[in-house]
Amino acid sequence: MKRTAFFISDSTGITAEVMGESLLSHFPTVQFERQTLPYVDDEAKANAAVEKINAAALKDGQPPIIFDTLISEALRKIVVASEGFCVDVINTFLAPLEQALGEPSSYNVGRPKVATENRHYSRRIEAIHFALDNDDGGRINRYGDADTILIGVSRSGKTPTCLYLALQFGIFPANYPITEDDLDSMELPKPLRDHRDKLFGLTIRPDRLASIRNERLADSRYASDRQCEMEVSEAIKLFERYKIPYIDTTDFSIEEISTRILAETGIERQFK
Repeated sequence: MKRTAFFISDSTGITAEVMGESLLSHFPTVQFERQTLPYVDDEAKANAAVEKINAAALKDGQPPIIFDTLISEALRKIVVASEGFCVDVINTFLAPLEQALGEPSSYNVGRPKVATENRHYSRRIEAIHFALDNDDGGRINRYGDADTILIGVSRSGKTPTCLYLALQFGIFPANYPITEDDLDSMELPKPLRDHRDKLFGLTIRPDRLASIRNERLADSRYASDRQCEMEVSEAIKLFERYKIPYIDTTDFSIEEISTRILAETGIERQFK
C-alpha cells in the first residue's frame, strides 16, 4: 500500500516530521511518500499546500495523511478543507495541557525565540565544532576537554555518532580510529592512555562493515570479508582487554547508538 504523507508547519517543520515519523513507523506495511512544507505562514502558502495535497489525493486515489503544527486557526481551516486526513500535532496536546496546568498557552507562531537567544544555541554550535575538530584523531591534544572519545575500526559509525551527540545533546565528543597497527600490537594507542575513563567502543558485524567499505573502496583488501572479520574480532579483544565498554552498532540507528552511549556512561545531556 502506498500513501502520501505531508508535514506542514508555520516554522521549520521539524516537530511535525518527528511526531509524524514516529507515528508512521507503526505502519511498516504502508509505503509513504513524504513531503515537508515548512513556513506555511500566510493564506497564499496554505492554499498552495492544499493544491499539493489535493493533487496527491487524486494521484493516489486515497486521502494523504497530514501532520501539521499550524498555530493559526485560519490557516488550519484552509488545510483541513483539503482532501487529506489531518493530524493536529500541536493542539491535540496543548488543550489537555492547558487544562492540567491551569494556564493558557501562548500559541506563538513559529519559533518562540530566535536561535541566538536560545541558551542551548551556543553550546550546540561549540559541540559541533569540537566534534569536527576532533574527528578521526584530528586533535589529540584536546582529549582532556572531551566528554567521551569513541573508538573503533574505520567505518564503524564513529563520526556520525559524534555529530549526533553534539547536535542533539550538546556533548563534546571526539573519536579515534583503531588501525591495523594498533590491532597487531594489541596495545591501547598512546594518545588514549591518559583518557581511558572517557573511551567507548563501537563495533559492527563484519559483513555489514564489508558492505559499507565496498561503497568506498570496492574490491579492495580494506573492504574484503577476511580483513573486516579480522579487524572486528581484534578490536573487540582490545576493548575487552582494557575493559572499555562497547556496543555493536549494526542494527541500531544513530539515535539509538547515541542514547545507549549516554545511558551506559552516565554522561549528562546538556539539553533534553
